[in-house]
Amino acid sequence: MARRRIGQESFGFGDFRARRQSSLDDLCGLIDWAPVEHHLAVISCAAKGEPAWPPLALFKAMLLSVWYDLSDVKLAEALDDRASFRRFCGFSSSEPTPERTAFVRFRRALVTHELDRSLFHEITGQLKARAIKVKTGTLVDATIIASTSEEDGDAHWVKHKGKPAVHGFKAHVGADADTALVEEVSITAANVNDGRVGPDALPDNPGEVFADSAYRGNHFSDAVRAKGGTPRIVATGMWGRDEAETLKRLDAWNRPIHRGRGRIEKIFGTWKRSYGLRRMRWRGLAKASVQVLLTAVAYNLRRSLTILAAM
Repeated sequence: MARRRIGQESFGFGDFRARRQSSLDDLCGLIDWAPVEHHLAVISCAAKGEPAWPPLALFKAMLLSVWYDLSDVKLAEALDDRASFRRFCGFSSSEPTPERTAFVRFRRALVTHELDRSLFHEITGQLKARAIKVKTGTLVDATIIASTSEEDGDAHWVKHKGKPAVHGFKAHVGADADTALVEEVSITAANVNDGRVGPDALPDNPGEVFADSAYRGNHFSDAVRAKGGTPRIVATGMWGRDEAETLKRLDAWNRPIHRGRGRIEKIFGTWKRSYGLRRMRWRGLAKASVQVLLTAVAYNLRRSLTILAAM
């Protein structure tokens, strides 16, 4: 397949070292991108009669769209205009950059080849190897994300007490309890029970698994034990003869679980507040999966940069 060659102009970034370093330059050096490029090698999403853009450059552009909450149109404009964006994706200062339709074709190719999950695990595996030294526990929870349209047949309505009904999807997430790096993600329609899909959000050797009362029951607890973990699920009641003593035991059990679980709420807050995941951009479960997993990759890269800087 014919592909464009980018970043070839030696004079394009001749003054690179004289410029102020961008956080994107640090992110670019955070992992080995060669295995990521190998996963993407099957993709060729060129317009008819044109050479294809390098898929790694398009993938990095997708990460930029998450970090800066950009539509395809705004991403194409920013990539054409901003030097730090060009450097991150591998473009020299004067060569052309992809138009918005290239990003549409690239996302379609990710769905066709089912690469979103393998890319997530490749990058997350590298980051975990650098940032996680000793695994102690896992946080498991789910968040609802509104669909782009109520006509999306893969999404579903869900209603929680005291909150308005939402038509959308649900991201089920397992995150490291110490570093808050996202280790597993599963995406379903919004009405799917948390406890039923919870096992899909468990990494291997999860340690102590902290989850709310929606994960009560043998289905989830047995899955945790099968992976070598210990379930720590919020209890809604306990048996006891003395009411005060029983409530004291209940509080003693639940307090550390609630304290630990607060970290995963911060992950969801970052996704929705900073990365544009308040609503899905595209229709269908497959494209919802791409958006959530790209968001998880972008979050993990930024989070790892913070963790490593503090070491």
